[in-house]
Amino acid sequence: MEFYDVVASRYSCRRYLDRPVEEATLLRILEAARLAPSANNRQESRFVVVRDPETREALKEAAHGQSFVAEAPVVVVACAETDERVMSSGFRADVVDVTIAMEHVALAATAEGLGTCWIGAFDQEPVRRAIGAPDSVPIVHLMTLGYPADEPRLKSRLPLEILYMPERYRADR
Repeated sequence: MEFYDVVASRYSCRRYLDRPVEEATLLRILEAARLAPSANNRQESRFVVVRDPETREALKEAAHGQSFVAEAPVVVVACAETDERVMSSGFRADVVDVTIAMEHVALAATAEGLGTCWIGAFDQEPVRRAIGAPDSVPIVHLMTLGYPADEPRLKSRLPLEILYMPERYRADR
C-alpha cells in the first residue's frame, strides 16, 4: 500500500474479527514505533502488548466500558519511562514522543491490513493495575489493534483551505 493510501484509509476501527494478530506482523508494527523520533532521542516510549482476555476485560472497564477494547485481539498500552521533562514549547516531551510512536503504530497496522482505534478515555490507575505498571509510569494512550470486522466510514475533515495558512495565522478561516 502506498503511503498516502495508508493515511487516507486509516480509521477508528471499533469492531474486530476473532482472529489473532500474527507475531511477525505485530513485531513489524512495533518496529515502526521503535523507529519513531523522540525529543533528544530519549526514547521514553514503552509498549505493553495485551492479548490476554482477562486483562483486555480489565482495560475495557478502565476505558469506561468501551466494549470493543476487550473485543480487539490486541490492546497496546502506551507508557512512558520519563523524567517528565518539559520542552521549551511548554509540552511534556514524553507525551509528545509516545503520541508520535503510536501514530507510527496506527499507520503501520493499516499498511498490514489491520484496524486500530486510539483510546484516550481511560483511567490511569486501573490500567496501571491491569498491566502491573508502577505509579511512576504514566499511561499515555491505549490502542486497540486487530483485523477489522467493520468497514471504514467516510471521514469528516475540514477542508485544507481552512487548515493551511501560509506565513501567518488567520483567525478568519
